[in-house]
Amino acid sequence: MPIRPLRHDELDALLELYTHLFTQDDPLPPRARVVEVWDQIQRSPWHEVLGLEVDSRLVACCTLTITPNLTRGTRSWGQIENGVTHASYRRRGLGQALIKETLARAWQKGCYKVLLMTGRQDAHHFYELCGFKQALKTGFVAHP
Repeated sequence: MPIRPLRHDELDALLELYTHLFTQDDPLPPRARVVEVWDQIQRSPWHEVLGLEVDSRLVACCTLTITPNLTRGTRSWGQIENGVTHASYRRRGLGQALIKETLARAWQKGCYKVLLMTGRQDAHHFYELCGFKQALKTGFVAHP
């Protein structure tokens, strides 16, 4: 079960997998805008969209964003976002393997911490199994 950065030509597989992330999401803008954003992500040295394959099919993914930092000895910090496993492949340890590999990549890049937020109460135990500690920080969210 290879875990690797997604290639530029895997946008459609990624978008299909994202349908398993939310029961309801904002509609996508026109294709040209989606491709423009994907191009930005692909070119960014601070973003990595990692995917996990089973039988050559993308079944899990998450995004690791690295933020350069002037504190903590100039060590960066990471954030994991948009983690999802295809509904037909859940409860097999795939998501846990993906998150652990994502954390390993963050540590290899010199991050001193990695943050992850979830609005799903049922996911807390899963993230604790992956090495996250709850209640060390408090998250706040603002929307426009």
